[in-house]
Amino acid sequence: MAESKGTIGVPSMKGMGDAFKDFGIGLIGGLLFVIAVSLFGGLGVLVAPLVCGSMIKGERGTIIATLAGFALIAMGGLALGQKSTSGGASEAVM
Repeated sequence: MAESKGTIGVPSMKGMGDAFKDFGIGLIGGLLFVIAVSLFGGLGVLVAPLVCGSMIKGERGTIIATLAGFALIAMGGLALGQKSTSGGASEAVM
């Protein structure tokens, strides 16, 4: 039987090296994302995934841009779905 790539196996030095490389690229992508958001202000949440996705080449850049788009909608959806929980007793009366 041929072994598929999606199985769980024993950790190897090569595997840990590859994982560390992926982790490092993720850190760089996150740093680029934060810089782009701070440079572009409110539009940064839209511009940052495009900048990061284009700077990090290949499959990793695609993954970063895709996850950023997903997170933007998912987090926005969570914020829109939440109801205000402020109590009436703490409001000032004029």
